[in-house]
Amino acid sequence: MEDDILIQISNRIKDRRREKNITVQELASRANVSKGLISQIENSRTIPSLIVLIDIIKALEIDMNMFFKDIHSSGNKFPLIIRRRSEYHHFEKEDAEGFHYQRIFTQSIKNSTVDIVILELEPNAYRPQVQTEAYEYKYILNGSIEYQLGADTYTLNQGDSMLFDGRLPHTPRNRGMEKASMLVIYFFEDQD
Repeated sequence: MEDDILIQISNRIKDRRREKNITVQELASRANVSKGLISQIENSRTIPSLIVLIDIIKALEIDMNMFFKDIHSSGNKFPLIIRRRSEYHHFEKEDAEGFHYQRIFTQSIKNSTVDIVILELEPNAYRPQVQTEAYEYKYILNGSIEYQLGADTYTLNQGDSMLFDGRLPHTPRNRGMEKASMLVIYFFEDQD
């Protein structure tokens, strides 16, 4: 997956800081974060939380709308993304001892409404392919699910996840002997 949006945000922070002739340490102090965190963000080695990003933008004295203007994904067609549990990225937050974070997905998907559900599938559960007016994120909580997306079939096991454009015909099937379940997040785009 391309991290083009992360790189755009990182570069914009670095560029604005330099334009305003602010040192990394000064920006860190103004935003109440460490100098190391600012450095990691500017070098695209970490993704700031939303609150930290807002604090940095405020510390740079930039209007939010102006900061995000023209930041967009480079691709026009939304890809299918499957992420295996072994590919999740462990990360730490400052002052969070004993907390274990795993970043599963970070993906910009325009302005959207989010609907979060748990889907349970009985053994051999199946339905014909459907389409939804949403981007869909699936995280397999337990079991093994065969996912048909158009003419292609993917097998997802506990801990695997996928993100795709729900306007493509799709359906899951539980091929196992026990109930399988998944976390489903629908991202519905705001209609203008």
